Amino acid sequence: MSRETAASEITPELLLRAYACGIFPMAESVDDPTLFWVEPKMRGVIPLESFRIPSRLARTVRSDSFTVTVDTAFKAVIDGCAAPQPGRDNTWINRRIRELYIALHELNHCHSVEVWQGDQLAGGLYGVRLGRAFFGESMFHVVRDASKVALVHLVARLIAGGFVLLDTQFVTDHLRGFGAIEIPRRRYRMLLDAALEGRADFGALPLDRPVPGADALQVFAGRT
Repeated sequence: MSRETAASEITPELLLRAYACGIFPMAESVDDPTLFWVEPKMRGVIPLESFRIPSRLARTVRSDSFTVTVDTAFKAVIDGCAAPQPGRDNTWINRRIRELYIALHELNHCHSVEVWQGDQLAGGLYGVRLGRAFFGESMFHVVRDASKVALVHLVARLIAGGFVLLDTQFVTDHLRGFGAIEIPRRRYRMLLDAALEGRADFGALPLDRPVPGADALQVFAGRT
């Protein structure tokens, strides 16, 4: 599909089919009205069984200095991810990307994790759920550690719910610290095919109230 036609032809349903095939859309910048498909030769994933939590971060999670919710402020999270951040002046989240993922959220296939400090949205992340796979799209923070806390809570939810694949698309130094690795496209497709079989429960941890940090960390303690 060409860049010029991608933006007009992509629907939420087509987007889900694309994820099932291992591809996803991006834009060059927030001002670029067109989208293009991406299928990296080397794919970033975080193996859920070996997710690493630094001890200092674990203390922060356990302290409940942040309040963590799910799907209570999706639009605010995607706006936060689209905003400039230190070391990142531009973003690939344009208007069409925002519209598509909001539509997926309304179909219950896209979720956000929000991290609050009082009444302030301190950080968060969002991604797509399909079968037993979760595709992380973007994260942000305006308060130190907020996006890291969001990731810990997300992974706890995925493990508790029986997910088997956490796709990060690419690997950054930040994600590598949590155990992210790169795998070849062929290997990724095998993992994806397996993850699309069966169901997982995104609501294995409560969706209607904040999840205490101790409860999230207890999920990791129960890993085999």
